[in-house]
Amino acid sequence: MFSDKRFKVRDIEDVFKDIEEARLIYPYVESIFLIDGNVMAARTDYLIKVLDKLRHTFPESRKISLYSGLNDFRRKSLSELKELKSAGLSMAYAGLESGDPVVLDNIKKRMTPEQAIEGMALVKEAGIETLLSFIFGLGGCERSREHIVETTRLLNIMKPEQIAPMALAIQPGTILEQQVNDGTFIMSTQLQILEEEKYLLENLNIDTFYWGDHGNNIVTQKGFLLDSREQFLAKVNHAITSNPMAKDSVIQTFAW
Repeated sequence: MFSDKRFKVRDIEDVFKDIEEARLIYPYVESIFLIDGNVMAARTDYLIKVLDKLRHTFPESRKISLYSGLNDFRRKSLSELKELKSAGLSMAYAGLESGDPVVLDNIKKRMTPEQAIEGMALVKEAGIETLLSFIFGLGGCERSREHIVETTRLLNIMKPEQIAPMALAIQPGTILEQQVNDGTFIMSTQLQILEEEKYLLENLNIDTFYWGDHGNNIVTQKGFLLDSREQFLAKVNHAITSNPMAKDSVIQTFAW
C-alpha cells in the first residue's frame, strides 16, 4: 500500500510546531492520536519528548494513542514501554491481520503468531492498552477456515482490550490486486465472510470491545463482546439467511 513511500521519522522540531499550531486551532482536546505509519518504530527518547510536549500543551487531554506494529513492541525493552506509559501513552493500535502463519507469510507481514504473542505480552506488562485490527476474507476462498480459526485462537491468547475486524478491500496497484487479476488469489464469498464473523463471535472468549462497524463489513455492529455476543450473532445469522449480498460470488469492497 505504501511501496512508493519511504519511512522517515520527522524532525522533532517540526512535530513540536504542529502541536503548537494545533493548540491555536482546538480549544479543547480530550483525545490525541499519533498517526501515519508505525509511530512506535521511532526511538523511545524521541517519543517521550513528543508525549511530554503533548501533555504540557494539552493538559486537558485524557488519552494519547498511536499506531504500532506488534513487532515494534518486541523491539523495545519492557522498561522502555513502561517509560512510554508513564509519559502518557494510553493505547496502541496494531494490525494483527491474521493468526494463520500461511496467510501472514502470503501477505509478507514479517511476523509470526509467536512473535505477535511476545509483543502483546510486553505491552500488556507495561500497562498500555491495545486495539488489534484484523481482516475477514484475508485467507481468500481457499484458507477462509484456517484464517478465522487461527485468528480467533490467537486473539484468545493475546486478549486485546479492543478489536476492530474489517472485510478485505483490494488496494489498487498492490501485489494482491495482481493476484486477484491473474487468479492466484480468489476472494472469499460474501457467505464466507459472514461465516468467518460467526465463527469469531461464537468462539472468542475475552472481555473486549468489538468495533465491527467498518464500512466494508456486511454487518456493522459495535459494543462489548461479552454483553452483546447474542445480539451480534443474531444479526450475522440473519444476514446469512436473508441478506441478498450473501448470495453474491465475490464481496464488493472499497479501498479506503
